[in-house]
Amino acid sequence: MSEKNPLEAEIARQTLERYSGCSAEAFYPNLILTNFPRYVDYFAESRQVPIHEGSMFKVAHSPQDETSILDFKIGSPAAALVVDVCSFLPIRASILLGMCGGLRRRYQVGDYLVPVASIRGEGTSDFYFPIEVPALANFLMQRAVTEVLDREKANYHIGITYTTNMRFWEFNEEFKERLKATKAQGIEMECATLFAASYKRKFTLGSLLLVSDLPLNRDGIKTKESSQWVYDNFTADHVEKGIRILKRAREMQSQQVKGAYHRNLK
Repeated sequence: MSEKNPLEAEIARQTLERYSGCSAEAFYPNLILTNFPRYVDYFAESRQVPIHEGSMFKVAHSPQDETSILDFKIGSPAAALVVDVCSFLPIRASILLGMCGGLRRRYQVGDYLVPVASIRGEGTSDFYFPIEVPALANFLMQRAVTEVLDREKANYHIGITYTTNMRFWEFNEEFKERLKATKAQGIEMECATLFAASYKRKFTLGSLLLVSDLPLNRDGIKTKESSQWVYDNFTADHVEKGIRILKRAREMQSQQVKGAYHRNLK
C-alpha cells in the first residue's frame, strides 16, 4: 500500500473489502478487471474457486494462476473507483477485458480490438488530468496483448476508442456525426477513465476489447439475443487470453522490458 498517505491507503483497503466481500490480502498480483459477472462465473467455475460478492464488486481468486478477477460493473465512475482502490494493492499487472461497439465496416463480431488510447468523452477523467492530457493504455501491457494475440493467430485490430457515458447514443444523430469525425475504431464506456486513472496512480493497466456489436451498421445494434450469443461463444476465449496476457506481462517485467511503472517491476 501507499506510504505517502496511510489514511488514504487504509480507507482504500476498507472500501475494497466492503465492495468486494473479501479481504484485500486475498488479491493476487495479477488482476483482471471486467464489466461482466459472467466472466467471473466462468473464471471461478473453470478454476474451481469460490466467488465473493460485496456491495458492488464480484470477485474470484485463482491460486494456480496467481490471478484475481473483479467485475466492477458499468461506467466511468465505477472505473475510476476500481483503479483508485486497487492501486493501493501490490498489483503488478492488470488488464481490462471489456467489450466495445466496432465502428468499421470490415469489423466482425468476435474480433478483438487492442486500444492504444481512448478519447475522453466521458467526463470522469477530467478529475485526474486537464483535458489536453491523452488517455493512453500502458505500453508494456498492450505489447503483451499483441504478442499473445499474434502467437495465437487471433483476429484483432489496433486503434483508439471513444469513451462515453451516453446510453442509446445510436439514436442521437448529432452524436453519431461527432463520433464519426473522431475516426475512433470502437466505442465503449470505461477505457479513457481507466487509462487516465491508472496513469495518475502508476497502476500498470492495459485492455483487450471484444467487438460485441456493430452499432453504425444496419441491424448492428446489440440486442438481448445477440448479447447472449456473444457470451456463449466468446467468454472462455476472452478470459483465457487475459490470463495468458498477464503471465506474458509478468515475464516481460522480470526481463526489465520498458513500459511498466517502476513500482511494478518487483
